Amino acid sequence: MNQPYNIDYIAGQYGLTVKYAEEYGRVYKLYTDKGSFALKRIQAKHGVDFLQYIQLLYQRGYHRIVPVYPTMDGRYGVLVHRHLFYLMPWLDDREREGQYKKGIELFRELARLHSITAREVDISESERKEHFDRTAARWEKEKEALEQYIERAEQNVYMSPFQLLFCMLYHEIALAQNYSIRKLHEWFEVTKEQTKGRSVIVHGKVSSDHFLYDENGKGYFINFESTRTASPIQDLLPFLSRSLSTYPNKFHEGLEWLSIYLKYFPFQKEEMLLFLGYLAHPEGAIHVVDQYFSAGKKKNEYQFVRELQKQYWYLKNTEYLVMNIEQMEQQKSEENEPPPSG
Repeated sequence: MNQPYNIDYIAGQYGLTVKYAEEYGRVYKLYTDKGSFALKRIQAKHGVDFLQYIQLLYQRGYHRIVPVYPTMDGRYGVLVHRHLFYLMPWLDDREREGQYKKGIELFRELARLHSITAREVDISESERKEHFDRTAARWEKEKEALEQYIERAEQNVYMSPFQLLFCMLYHEIALAQNYSIRKLHEWFEVTKEQTKGRSVIVHGKVSSDHFLYDENGKGYFINFESTRTASPIQDLLPFLSRSLSTYPNKFHEGLEWLSIYLKYFPFQKEEMLLFLGYLAHPEGAIHVVDQYFSAGKKKNEYQFVRELQKQYWYLKNTEYLVMNIEQMEQQKSEENEPPPSG
Protein backbone atom coordinates (compact mmCIF):
# COMPACT_ATOMS: atom_id res chain seq x y z
CA MET A 1 0.00 0.00 0.00
CA ASN A 2 1.11 3.60 -0.57
CA GLN A 3 2.40 5.12 2.67
CA PRO A 4 2.94 8.89 3.12
CA TYR A 5 5.54 7.96 5.77
CA ASN A 6 8.33 5.40 5.63
CA ILE A 7 6.72 2.85 7.94
CA ASP A 8 9.44 0.29 7.26
CA TYR A 9 12.09 2.75 8.48
CA ILE A 10 10.13 3.63 11.63
CA ALA A 11 9.43 -0.03 12.46
CA GLY A 12 13.11 -0.76 11.90
CA GLN A 13 13.95 1.57 14.81
CA TYR A 14 12.17 -1.00 17.01
CA GLY A 15 13.90 -3.98 15.44
CA LEU A 16 10.73 -4.97 13.55
CA THR A 17 10.29 -6.07 9.95
CA VAL A 18 6.91 -5.09 8.53
CA LYS A 19 5.09 -7.70 6.46
CA TYR A 20 1.93 -5.63 6.00
CA ALA A 21 0.44 -2.41 7.40
CA GLU A 22 -3.18 -1.24 7.65
CA GLU A 23 -4.00 2.42 8.20
CA TYR A 24 -6.79 3.51 10.59
CA GLY A 25 -6.66 7.30 10.70
CA ARG A 26 -3.56 8.19 12.73
CA VAL A 27 -2.92 4.57 13.70
CA TYR A 28 -1.19 1.88 11.67
CA LYS A 29 -1.70 -1.76 12.47
CA LEU A 30 1.63 -3.40 11.77
CA TYR A 31 1.89 -7.10 10.98
CA THR A 32 5.53 -7.89 11.67
CA ASP A 33 7.95 -10.74 12.14
CA LYS A 34 7.35 -10.39 15.91
CA GLY A 35 3.55 -10.09 15.96
CA SER A 36 1.00 -7.28 15.59
CA PHE A 37 1.61 -3.75 16.87
CA ALA A 38 -0.08 -0.34 16.84
CA LEU A 39 2.02 2.54 15.52
CA LYS A 40 0.45 5.93 16.24
CA ARG A 41 1.25 9.35 14.82
CA ILE A 42 0.85 12.57 16.85
CA GLN A 43 1.99 16.16 16.49
CA ALA A 44 5.58 16.44 17.70
CA LYS A 45 4.75 19.51 19.82
CA HIS A 46 2.42 17.34 21.95
CA GLY A 47 4.79 14.40 22.11
CA VAL A 48 7.08 15.55 24.92
CA ASP A 49 4.25 16.23 27.39
CA PHE A 50 2.52 12.99 26.43
CA LEU A 51 5.59 10.84 27.07
CA GLN A 52 6.37 12.66 30.33
CA TYR A 53 2.86 11.97 31.64
CA ILE A 54 3.10 8.30 30.65
CA GLN A 55 6.31 8.01 32.68
CA LEU A 56 4.75 9.94 35.58
CA LEU A 57 1.76 7.57 35.67
CA TYR A 58 4.09 4.58 35.87
CA GLN A 59 6.10 6.25 38.64
CA ARG A 60 2.94 6.83 40.68
CA GLY A 61 1.96 3.19 40.35
CA TYR A 62 -0.71 3.35 37.66
CA HIS A 63 -0.11 0.62 35.08
CA ARG A 64 -3.49 0.09 33.40
CA ILE A 65 -2.32 1.92 30.31
CA VAL A 66 -1.30 0.29 27.07
CA PRO A 67 2.52 0.31 27.26
CA VAL A 68 4.64 2.44 24.95
CA TYR A 69 7.62 0.45 23.66
CA PRO A 70 11.11 1.97 23.48
CA THR A 71 13.16 1.91 20.30
CA MET A 72 16.36 -0.13 20.19
CA ASP A 73 18.34 2.89 21.39
CA GLY A 74 15.94 3.65 24.28
CA ARG A 75 13.77 6.43 22.82
CA TYR A 76 9.99 6.32 23.31
CA GLY A 77 9.17 7.76 19.92
CA VAL A 78 10.53 8.30 16.42
CA LEU A 79 10.50 11.87 15.11
CA VAL A 80 9.64 12.24 11.42
CA HIS A 81 9.24 15.81 10.16
CA ARG A 82 6.62 17.40 12.46
CA HIS A 83 5.23 14.14 13.78
CA LEU A 84 6.18 11.73 16.53
CA PHE A 85 5.46 8.03 16.08
CA TYR A 86 5.16 5.70 19.06
CA LEU A 87 4.64 1.96 19.25
CA MET A 88 2.22 -0.07 21.40
CA PRO A 89 0.87 -3.61 21.40
CA TRP A 90 -2.22 -4.07 19.25
CA LEU A 91 -5.29 -4.85 21.36
CA ASP A 92 -8.31 -6.39 19.65
CA ASP A 93 -10.64 -5.09 22.39
CA ARG A 94 -12.25 -8.36 23.35
CA GLU A 95 -15.34 -7.07 25.13
CA ARG A 96 -16.88 -9.48 27.57
CA GLU A 97 -20.33 -8.24 28.50
CA GLY A 98 -21.19 -5.24 26.31
CA GLN A 99 -21.17 -1.48 26.79
CA TYR A 100 -22.94 -1.46 30.16
CA LYS A 101 -20.31 -3.68 31.80
CA LYS A 102 -17.56 -1.82 29.97
CA GLY A 103 -18.85 1.48 31.38
CA ILE A 104 -18.71 0.14 34.94
CA GLU A 105 -15.11 -1.03 34.49
CA LEU A 106 -14.12 2.19 32.74
CA PHE A 107 -15.44 4.37 35.59
CA ARG A 108 -13.90 2.13 38.25
CA GLU A 109 -10.56 2.36 36.46
CA LEU A 110 -10.93 6.13 36.01
CA ALA A 111 -11.56 6.47 39.76
CA ARG A 112 -8.40 4.46 40.40
CA LEU A 113 -6.40 6.66 38.01
CA HIS A 114 -7.61 9.79 39.81
CA SER A 115 -7.12 8.28 43.26
CA ILE A 116 -3.53 7.20 42.62
CA THR A 117 -2.54 10.55 41.08
CA ALA A 118 -4.49 12.90 43.41
CA ARG A 119 -2.38 15.65 44.99
CA GLU A 120 -3.10 18.74 47.05
CA VAL A 121 -2.15 21.97 45.30
CA ASP A 122 -1.97 25.55 46.51
CA ILE A 123 -4.78 27.76 45.23
CA SER A 124 -4.73 31.43 46.14
CA GLU A 125 -7.79 33.41 47.15
CA SER A 126 -7.32 35.62 44.09
CA GLU A 127 -7.33 32.60 41.74
CA ARG A 128 -10.62 31.32 43.18
CA LYS A 129 -12.20 34.76 43.07
CA GLU A 130 -11.08 35.29 39.50
CA HIS A 131 -12.65 31.97 38.45
CA PHE A 132 -15.86 32.80 40.30
CA ASP A 133 -16.12 36.37 38.99
CA ARG A 134 -15.44 35.34 35.40
CA THR A 135 -17.91 32.43 35.40
CA ALA A 136 -20.62 34.22 37.38
CA ALA A 137 -20.41 37.27 35.10
CA ARG A 138 -20.73 35.08 31.98
CA TRP A 139 -23.69 33.10 33.34
CA GLU A 140 -25.50 36.24 34.56
CA LYS A 141 -24.96 37.88 31.16
CA GLU A 142 -26.46 34.80 29.47
CA LYS A 143 -29.44 34.95 31.83
CA GLU A 144 -30.07 38.61 30.98
CA ALA A 145 -29.76 37.88 27.25
CA LEU A 146 -32.32 35.06 27.50
CA GLU A 147 -34.74 37.39 29.30
CA GLN A 148 -34.36 39.92 26.49
CA TYR A 149 -34.93 37.25 23.85
CA ILE A 150 -38.13 36.07 25.52
CA GLU A 151 -39.40 39.67 25.60
CA ARG A 152 -38.63 40.06 21.87
CA ALA A 153 -40.44 36.83 21.04
CA GLU A 154 -43.52 37.72 23.09
CA GLN A 155 -43.86 41.08 21.32
CA ASN A 156 -44.71 39.32 18.06
CA VAL A 157 -48.39 38.82 17.29
CA TYR A 158 -47.50 35.73 15.26
CA MET A 159 -44.47 33.92 16.54
CA SER A 160 -42.20 31.84 14.34
CA PRO A 161 -42.08 28.09 15.11
CA PHE A 162 -38.72 28.56 16.85
CA GLN A 163 -39.96 31.49 18.95
CA LEU A 164 -43.04 29.52 19.98
CA LEU A 165 -40.92 26.53 21.03
CA PHE A 166 -38.48 28.81 22.87
CA CYS A 167 -41.33 30.43 24.82
CA MET A 168 -42.61 26.99 25.81
CA LEU A 169 -39.17 25.85 27.00
CA TYR A 170 -37.92 29.12 28.50
CA HIS A 171 -39.04 28.39 32.06
CA GLU A 172 -37.11 25.11 32.23
CA ILE A 173 -33.99 26.60 30.64
CA ALA A 174 -34.13 29.46 33.16
CA LEU A 175 -34.52 27.00 36.06
CA ALA A 176 -31.37 25.18 34.93
CA GLN A 177 -29.54 28.53 34.65
CA ASN A 178 -30.58 29.55 38.16
CA TYR A 179 -29.55 26.18 39.57
CA SER A 180 -26.08 26.46 38.02
CA ILE A 181 -25.60 30.00 39.28
CA ARG A 182 -26.71 28.95 42.78
CA LYS A 183 -24.24 26.05 42.85
CA LEU A 184 -21.45 28.36 41.71
CA HIS A 185 -22.22 30.76 44.59
CA GLU A 186 -22.36 27.85 47.07
CA TRP A 187 -18.98 26.66 45.80
CA PHE A 188 -17.48 30.11 46.29
CA GLU A 189 -18.83 30.37 49.84
CA VAL A 190 -17.49 26.91 50.78
CA THR A 191 -14.02 27.62 49.38
CA LYS A 192 -13.55 31.19 50.62
CA GLU A 193 -11.23 30.20 53.46
CA GLN A 194 -9.49 27.35 51.64
CA THR A 195 -5.92 27.60 50.43
CA LYS A 196 -5.67 24.11 48.96
CA GLY A 197 -7.38 22.25 46.16
CA ARG A 198 -7.16 18.78 44.70
CA SER A 199 -5.71 17.99 41.31
CA VAL A 200 -5.31 14.68 39.51
CA ILE A 201 -3.82 13.48 36.27
CA VAL A 202 -6.80 13.49 33.93
CA HIS A 203 -6.97 11.24 30.89
CA GLY A 204 -8.30 14.10 28.77
CA LYS A 205 -10.35 12.06 26.27
CA VAL A 206 -12.32 9.52 28.30
CA SER A 207 -14.54 7.37 26.09
CA SER A 208 -15.39 3.71 25.61
CA ASP A 209 -13.28 3.81 22.41
CA HIS A 210 -10.24 4.65 24.55
CA PHE A 211 -10.73 1.76 26.98
CA LEU A 212 -9.74 -1.58 25.49
CA TYR A 213 -9.48 -5.17 26.69
CA ASP A 214 -6.53 -7.49 26.22
CA GLU A 215 -6.74 -11.23 25.51
CA ASN A 216 -7.13 -11.88 29.26
CA GLY A 217 -10.12 -9.52 29.58
CA LYS A 218 -8.24 -6.79 31.45
CA GLY A 219 -9.21 -3.20 30.63
CA TYR A 220 -6.58 -0.62 29.64
CA PHE A 221 -6.75 3.07 28.79
CA ILE A 222 -5.27 4.25 25.51
CA ASN A 223 -4.82 7.71 23.96
CA PHE A 224 -3.25 9.76 26.74
CA GLU A 225 -2.30 12.52 24.31
CA SER A 226 -4.55 15.10 26.03
CA THR A 227 -3.41 14.11 29.52
CA ARG A 228 -2.73 16.94 31.95
CA THR A 229 -3.00 17.87 35.60
CA ALA A 230 -6.45 19.28 36.37
CA SER A 231 -9.62 18.89 38.44
CA PRO A 232 -11.15 15.39 38.21
CA ILE A 233 -14.42 16.86 36.91
CA GLN A 234 -12.64 17.71 33.67
CA ASP A 235 -12.63 14.00 32.79
CA LEU A 236 -16.28 13.44 33.73
CA LEU A 237 -18.04 16.42 32.15
CA PRO A 238 -17.03 15.85 28.49
CA PHE A 239 -17.86 12.12 28.75
CA LEU A 240 -21.29 12.82 30.25
CA SER A 241 -21.95 15.60 27.76
CA ARG A 242 -21.51 13.18 24.86
CA SER A 243 -23.51 10.42 26.58
CA LEU A 244 -26.46 12.70 27.38
CA SER A 245 -26.72 14.12 23.86
CA THR A 246 -29.48 11.76 22.81
CA TYR A 247 -33.24 11.35 22.84
CA PRO A 248 -34.99 11.75 26.22
CA ASN A 249 -33.71 8.89 28.29
CA LYS A 250 -33.54 8.11 31.98
CA PHE A 251 -29.80 7.62 32.10
CA HIS A 252 -29.80 4.77 34.63
CA GLU A 253 -26.51 3.41 33.28
CA GLY A 254 -24.75 6.75 33.63
CA LEU A 255 -26.05 7.14 37.16
CA GLU A 256 -24.69 3.72 38.08
CA TRP A 257 -21.35 4.49 36.41
CA LEU A 258 -21.08 7.71 38.40
CA SER A 259 -22.02 5.90 41.62
CA ILE A 260 -19.19 3.43 41.00
CA TYR A 261 -16.75 6.27 40.35
CA LEU A 262 -17.79 8.20 43.48
CA LYS A 263 -17.61 5.06 45.60
CA TYR A 264 -13.92 4.65 44.78
CA PHE A 265 -13.10 8.36 44.46
CA PRO A 266 -15.55 10.46 46.50
CA PHE A 267 -15.76 14.10 45.55
CA GLN A 268 -15.03 16.72 48.17
CA LYS A 269 -17.94 19.06 48.90
CA GLU A 270 -16.59 21.90 46.79
CA GLU A 271 -15.84 19.55 43.87
CA MET A 272 -19.41 18.24 43.90
CA LEU A 273 -20.88 21.75 43.96
CA LEU A 274 -18.80 22.82 40.97
CA PHE A 275 -19.47 19.54 39.14
CA LEU A 276 -23.27 19.88 39.54
CA GLY A 277 -23.17 23.54 38.54
CA TYR A 278 -21.31 22.88 35.31
CA LEU A 279 -23.26 19.70 34.53
CA ALA A 280 -26.64 21.45 34.87
CA HIS A 281 -25.67 24.59 32.97
CA PRO A 282 -27.79 24.69 29.75
CA GLU A 283 -24.98 26.05 27.60
CA GLY A 284 -26.13 24.30 24.40
CA ALA A 285 -29.69 25.65 24.57
CA ILE A 286 -28.43 29.18 25.32
CA HIS A 287 -26.06 29.00 22.35
CA VAL A 288 -28.83 27.94 19.93
CA VAL A 289 -31.19 30.69 21.11
CA ASP A 290 -28.43 33.28 20.88
CA GLN A 291 -27.56 32.15 17.34
CA TYR A 292 -31.19 32.34 16.25
CA PHE A 293 -31.84 35.86 17.51
CA SER A 294 -28.44 37.09 16.28
CA ALA A 295 -29.00 35.75 12.75
CA GLY A 296 -30.55 37.88 10.05
CA LYS A 297 -33.87 37.30 8.35
CA LYS A 298 -32.51 34.50 6.22
CA LYS A 299 -32.23 31.52 8.53
CA ASN A 300 -33.28 27.90 8.42
CA GLU A 301 -36.25 27.82 10.79
CA TYR A 302 -36.58 24.05 10.64
CA GLN A 303 -32.91 23.53 11.48
CA PHE A 304 -33.06 25.89 14.47
CA VAL A 305 -36.23 24.24 15.82
CA ARG A 306 -34.64 20.84 15.48
CA GLU A 307 -31.47 21.96 17.27
CA LEU A 308 -33.37 23.58 20.14
CA GLN A 309 -35.43 20.41 20.55
CA LYS A 310 -32.19 18.39 20.79
CA GLN A 311 -30.80 20.76 23.41
CA TYR A 312 -34.03 20.49 25.41
CA TRP A 313 -33.71 16.69 25.42
CA TYR A 314 -30.13 17.10 26.62
CA LEU A 315 -31.34 19.44 29.37
CA LYS A 316 -33.94 16.90 30.55
CA ASN A 317 -31.39 14.05 30.50
CA THR A 318 -29.02 16.20 32.53
CA GLU A 319 -31.77 17.16 34.95
CA TYR A 320 -32.46 13.49 35.68
CA LEU A 321 -28.80 12.87 36.44
CA VAL A 322 -28.33 16.03 38.54
CA MET A 323 -31.44 15.46 40.66
CA ASN A 324 -30.48 11.86 41.40
CA ILE A 325 -26.93 12.87 42.36
CA GLU A 326 -28.39 15.55 44.64
CA GLN A 327 -30.59 12.90 46.25
CA MET A 328 -27.64 10.54 46.72
CA GLU A 329 -25.55 13.30 48.30
CA GLN A 330 -28.40 14.30 50.61
CA GLN A 331 -28.85 10.71 51.72
CA LYS A 332 -25.12 10.40 52.36
CA SER A 333 -25.15 13.60 54.39
CA GLU A 334 -28.05 12.38 56.54
CA GLU A 335 -26.31 9.05 57.17
CA ASN A 336 -23.17 10.86 58.34
CA GLU A 337 -25.05 13.14 60.74
CA PRO A 338 -24.41 12.35 64.40
CA PRO A 339 -27.44 10.94 66.28
CA PRO A 340 -29.38 13.45 68.43
CA SER A 341 -28.08 13.71 71.97
CA GLY A 342 -30.21 12.88 75.01
